[in-house]
Amino acid sequence: MAKVMEQRKKRPGRPEGQTQSREDILDASELMFAELGYAGTSLRHVAEKVDITTALITYYFGSKENLFREVFLRKGREIAKSRMQSLAAITAEGMTPGVDDLVRAFLAPSIRLRETKQGLAFLRLHSRLHMEPEALSYELRREVYDESTRAYASAFLKALPQLDEPTVYRRMSLMIGAYLYAFSDTNRLEELVPANSPTPGIFYDLEEIVAFASAGMRAAAVSRR
Repeated sequence: MAKVMEQRKKRPGRPEGQTQSREDILDASELMFAELGYAGTSLRHVAEKVDITTALITYYFGSKENLFREVFLRKGREIAKSRMQSLAAITAEGMTPGVDDLVRAFLAPSIRLRETKQGLAFLRLHSRLHMEPEALSYELRREVYDESTRAYASAFLKALPQLDEPTVYRRMSLMIGAYLYAFSDTNRLEELVPANSPTPGIFYDLEEIVAFASAGMRAAAVSRR
């Protein structure tokens, strides 16, 4: 009887005195998917976090897969849009941008996400995407990033005419893998920083990252026999 009364109190709507919304569900889901992954997160977990019913979540999103899609697309599209806008800005005068400019424009939207709890959660979620259901993760990355990645690859080819297309894509893959690992704070290297270091932990300065990634993009092509 008590359970029935509790279910009646939690109807698929907004709890009295609160202003829960679709964005609240997305925010809570982003944190939970980042921490527990796709398989480890249930709609019940999210509902408890937001203090609503699972019925309200299915009303907005239909299923856990659709919820995960919306969580990823929300910030993924922002990153891709920002990258394309930055690329348009540095090529507006018809000039061929340098490697440093391209790397900076590509990475800046992601490092800015580290400034907020939700942004950092998205980077963690993104870094573990390769462990999620392959069909879903590949579909999402294609939908969000294919256009901007191809655009930057073309720009890198112009800036680095000594490299062929497969090499450019290979090096972009290394750059992307490095920033996802570093920016998501899922590594333990900061534990090794000496306690008396003037900078506690590891601080990621955009210009230092640009210098590192640009050097990798510029490296001489490896001969293959």
